[in-house]
Amino acid sequence: MDYKDYYKVLGLDKKAKPEDIKKAFRKLAVKHHPDKNPGDKKAEEKFKEINEANEVLGDLEKRKKYDELGENWQDYQQYGGGAASFNRRNKGQQFEGSFNAEDFAGTGQFSDFFENLFGETTRSSGRSRTRTKRTYRGEDQRAEMEITLEEALHGGSKQILLNGEKLNLKLKPGLREGQLLRMKGKGGSGMNTGEDGDLLVTILIAEHPRFKRKENDLYFDQEISLYTAVLGGKVSVQTIDKVIQMNVPAGTDSNKTFRLKGMGMNLKDNAETRGDAFVRMVISVPKNITEKEMELFTQLAKLQEMNKG
Repeated sequence: MDYKDYYKVLGLDKKAKPEDIKKAFRKLAVKHHPDKNPGDKKAEEKFKEINEANEVLGDLEKRKKYDELGENWQDYQQYGGGAASFNRRNKGQQFEGSFNAEDFAGTGQFSDFFENLFGETTRSSGRSRTRTKRTYRGEDQRAEMEITLEEALHGGSKQILLNGEKLNLKLKPGLREGQLLRMKGKGGSGMNTGEDGDLLVTILIAEHPRFKRKENDLYFDQEISLYTAVLGGKVSVQTIDKVIQMNVPAGTDSNKTFRLKGMGMNLKDNAETRGDAFVRMVISVPKNITEKEMELFTQLAKLQEMNKG
């Protein structure tokens, strides 16, 4: 069986620092994780190989003895994998050392090289000690969910599809654009009884045809007739969640804006308190007027001119 170069597996050299090993392992583990490569046997084997390399190089004592042993692992095997010493020359270098399989007990998930070299179980003082498998937490996964402005205000229930599975997500009132919701245990699967990762859902709020949101306030236009603008009166106004009767003062100009207190969006972290709504009056000029109406408008115009004089 050929020597397995764990440094090469992680793309490092023998001078690599512990933090370099940790960084390389995480990067490769994410790339070759089975959850990202479903059904890919090569990726699965690569993932196991990466874990094996990290099992040895990520442990200072194991790494030290692995470095001392090097390609001369077969000399060690001649002693049955137990405590042994050897002294031989190879390529002008002399290797000396004492090794015990107890330091490299396998976990049942590694290659034949690892198991044959370090053993799967060890015995010390007549007792057997088996190493447990290293657990790995599943990878967190991300998704986006678009909701309406009304859903952001009132909350509700929404369904999301992930890997063919329908998940129900409960929305609390007062959601904001870009807010992150966490669904615990709905991410990538853990390995060796490790816990599953989480699903992180980013909230996107769809553009509304009527309301524009600024922080927790809402802005919208309300059309009124020319007669209401001149004479004043009541007008029905549709806010984000109800219809109200609003008094329009006589002589209201177009673009005049009125404040509707407490009729905006929920304040941050307080679903009961709300911002304000600002409604801008847009005067609608009458169309298809009759001859009589035209005559009256003409008279009004003349009166206006006379009043100015």
